[in-house]
Amino acid sequence: MTTQMLWPAIQEGLRKGVRGTLWMLKILVPCSLLTFLIDASGLLNQLDFMLAPAMGFLSLPPEAALPLTVGLLAGIYGAVAALAVLDFSMTETILIAVFLLISHNIIQEGLVQARSGLNFFNATIVRLVASVVTVLCLARVLPSGEGTDAATAAAASPDVTSFSVQLQGWLGDTGVLCLKIFVILTAMMVIMELMRAARVIPLLARLLRPVLWLMGLSHRVGILWLTAAVFGLTYGAAVIVEEARAETFEKEEIERLQLSIGINHALIEDGAIFMALGIPAIWLWGPRLAAALVAVHIYRLWTIWQLRRRGETPGETVPKPVSRSG
Repeated sequence: MTTQMLWPAIQEGLRKGVRGTLWMLKILVPCSLLTFLIDASGLLNQLDFMLAPAMGFLSLPPEAALPLTVGLLAGIYGAVAALAVLDFSMTETILIAVFLLISHNIIQEGLVQARSGLNFFNATIVRLVASVVTVLCLARVLPSGEGTDAATAAAASPDVTSFSVQLQGWLGDTGVLCLKIFVILTAMMVIMELMRAARVIPLLARLLRPVLWLMGLSHRVGILWLTAAVFGLTYGAAVIVEEARAETFEKEEIERLQLSIGINHALIEDGAIFMALGIPAIWLWGPRLAAALVAVHIYRLWTIWQLRRRGETPGETVPKPVSRSG
């Protein structure tokens, strides 16, 4: 890459980093303030009896219902804001993060998937089931959320703290979180712009063929998978929809792709946002990759079983192009 290409890519990455951070803060700061006010009011404690059964099933405290609901409906940034305010152990934070990395912004992203080859309800149900099953599995592996973290937090906080002191603490914590997000997001944007300028993505798609095979995906959907993996379902929506329509893919190829990227997308940006909370990288990428792999192979086995029930041999069916409607 020449200097003439390098500097404009860095500038564009910096511009996108600043613009993205400012846009994110419009969501993050109000959500964080609302969460702080709800927590300070004691409302969550009054709702414990309603939230405890569902959250307990996921090995989480009742307070986890707030960031989970925000993340499911509004997206990652509001959920991170809520997580930064409430007191969770690292294990609980990891479980919440993994759930939301798989199932966030569920309505908007479900509509994107519906436009590019997978039924909205199927896409939504698969993501929610994958979130629940992955969290249940992780809860058996990770150390209990109760213990050192909770005890330390309790010891460090007095029983009664004035509202003004709590507000000052919120302002400081939120300021530090915003700074971390700015640094991480801007660095990610610069790297992505350099990759785009160097036309690395098509090359990576070819190099990733063994990974695609392992994940149960056709090599023909490599560009689409990488687009979603790097840019996410929302940002990469136009590319995903147009490429899916322009190419004559088999219906099963697109459905397998959509199952995979529904569970496992925006690997760089979403993971980087949660890293600002101190979560180790292995828990931000490993569980999602494993969940996507398992979901796609279960779908493949189910498809083969369906074909054999009808007396057909896998591979003998005539390719069915993806519908261009919608």
